[in-house]
Amino acid sequence: MRYRRFGQTNLHLSVFSLGTMRCLASEETAVQTIRRAVELGINHLETAQAYGNSEIYLGTALADLPVSRQQIHLTTKITPTPDAASMARAIDRSLDRLGVDQIDCLAIHGINTWEHLAWIEDEQGCMQAVRQAVADGRVKHVGFSTHAPLEIILRAIATDQFEFVNLHYYFFNQRNQAAVAAAAAKDMGVFIISPADKGGMLYRPPQRLIDLCQPFSPLELTYRFLLSDPRITTLSVGAAHSSELNLSVAGQDGALTQTETATLERLQTHLEQTLATERCSQCYQCLPCPEDINIPEVLRLRNLAVAYEMIDFSQYRYRMFENAGHWFPGTKANRCTDCGDCLPRCPENLAIPDLLRDAHARLNGEPRRRLWQ
Repeated sequence: MRYRRFGQTNLHLSVFSLGTMRCLASEETAVQTIRRAVELGINHLETAQAYGNSEIYLGTALADLPVSRQQIHLTTKITPTPDAASMARAIDRSLDRLGVDQIDCLAIHGINTWEHLAWIEDEQGCMQAVRQAVADGRVKHVGFSTHAPLEIILRAIATDQFEFVNLHYYFFNQRNQAAVAAAAAKDMGVFIISPADKGGMLYRPPQRLIDLCQPFSPLELTYRFLLSDPRITTLSVGAAHSSELNLSVAGQDGALTQTETATLERLQTHLEQTLATERCSQCYQCLPCPEDINIPEVLRLRNLAVAYEMIDFSQYRYRMFENAGHWFPGTKANRCTDCGDCLPRCPENLAIPDLLRDAHARLNGEPRRRLWQ
């Protein structure tokens, strides 16, 4: 296992962190998974107040680990609130559920909207309680997690209230590259959210993707893409049980090899050649949409389904539209009215309404919600 400095927190975290959102089957399973992760060298355990009994299970595990408590760095996340009193109560609740006197890292869980950002920027809002918790020693370091549009993420980073950020950033979704750069410029730790799952359900890849990634597995390759970036501190592994702790590249955090680079370039070339004049390059100039369709994300999922046969993943994400609130905003593509507003803004002259209809036909089905809901 390799370890990296977590930005200005000056904590040294394992390059893989155990995210415990999926450790919910039972307390016994959670404790076994957490213990095995620590045995493998993971020293950063992450949970959230919103993840059911996860904080409680993690608190139980902390009492019987193969290393001392001082060697483990603990993060929990609490959703933003419009007032300080609610946040103060929430912090005390997390401390109680975890059975600890101090939280190493507290993340505001989901600064996803302009309203959330306004609460953060309000001097009398929730951050007042967070600052008090830091002052009295209940919290050591403060950061935030986000599923927001890039503009909101950059604004939150620019507030200078945070020491780290939890981001969606993957080979198959590089929209937040500017946020990685902005965070690094401010010496913030960068924690990548669930690359195995949100990065493409790479623990269950389609055959076409397996073939294109040879001689690597798709999961191994995406981990290496991220770990080769020195601005990134740690990647979340969301294991439901110990057998899912795939850490085969935990000791490989150097620059990409020539073979790895060539393989990533082959993936990109295949995407461009397969989609040809139907490829959305994710410039985001088509927004805003009058029907609130997240056009770039819909077309990104279509890109993946068509080019790499990542159909299961694309369906899984697409079906969250209209069912996950601000965690995955936007309406489904069948809301398109052919108004044509997006067409003159597209530098690639894509037939966007036609592509939206095709995406909906390929990807729609039973709605999906977030796992912890």
